[in-house]
Amino acid sequence: MLKLGRKRAEKLEFGIFTLPILISVIAVFYYPFIMTIRYSLTKWNGISKHPKFIGLDNFKQIFMGDANFTHAAWFTVKYMILYIVLINVLAILLALVLDMKLKSTNWLRAAFFIPYILSLVIVGFIWKFIFMQGFESLGQSTGWGVFALSWLGEPGLAFISVLFVSIWQSIGFYMVIYIAGLQSVPDDLKEAATVDGAGPVRRFFNVTLPLLAPSITISVFMALTNSIKVFDVILSLTGGGPGGTTYSVAYDIYRDTFQNNLYGYGTAKALILFVAVLIITIIQLTLFKRREVEA
Repeated sequence: MLKLGRKRAEKLEFGIFTLPILISVIAVFYYPFIMTIRYSLTKWNGISKHPKFIGLDNFKQIFMGDANFTHAAWFTVKYMILYIVLINVLAILLALVLDMKLKSTNWLRAAFFIPYILSLVIVGFIWKFIFMQGFESLGQSTGWGVFALSWLGEPGLAFISVLFVSIWQSIGFYMVIYIAGLQSVPDDLKEAATVDGAGPVRRFFNVTLPLLAPSITISVFMALTNSIKVFDVILSLTGGGPGGTTYSVAYDIYRDTFQNNLYGYGTAKALILFVAVLIITIIQLTLFKRREVEA
């Protein structure tokens, strides 16, 4: 009887301590998500008390007649692929250099990580000033044609500018992940590969890189989610220009929802983005986890 009483008391105590967390999760996550699904099926301007139910019309319009969403999706896909590849390759190379025993290693690590502390909105405004005024001054003093280009005024260059600023701001974060992964690689394996006659390149691809699989999984996952929802750097750097060529899906949702007052339509786009991110991340994690097991 005493044991049963203790078990009931423990269950009651557990329920009392977890109930506030459950209520908070329901209020902050599940309830807004259900409301998102509800509003995605309505025509609503964000002000009226009674949104008009229109069923799946918002989704039909998005997939069949919204050229802006199609262009924004294509921009996001291109940005996502290039960002994931470049940020991880550069971060690995940077981590390899800064994992060496150099006198200035700690200073260099701090220098590369500091931009990550700054908000992308602030970084975007800083680089907007550099592209528009700093490059003009550099072009006049050096005479180099690269500084005379309209980096924010031409579609191709604006895309490169957004990608460059994003990588510059966040590379320090991924560098730290890879440095931690490199430091967890056993030295005896490297020494054994050296004794077997493996050079630095072969040693990296046959020993170091396979053991970096957990770090690669984390970094690719973070890069994937950050690139799909890219918004703040576009807002501050290009404002979606020139001519709407740098609209991402997140920026297109913001424009429809808060600028055009199409709250129901914007909510439907947000729901599509959520499902896309969910599916892509599940596939990515599944594939990379298998690679970790093989390694």
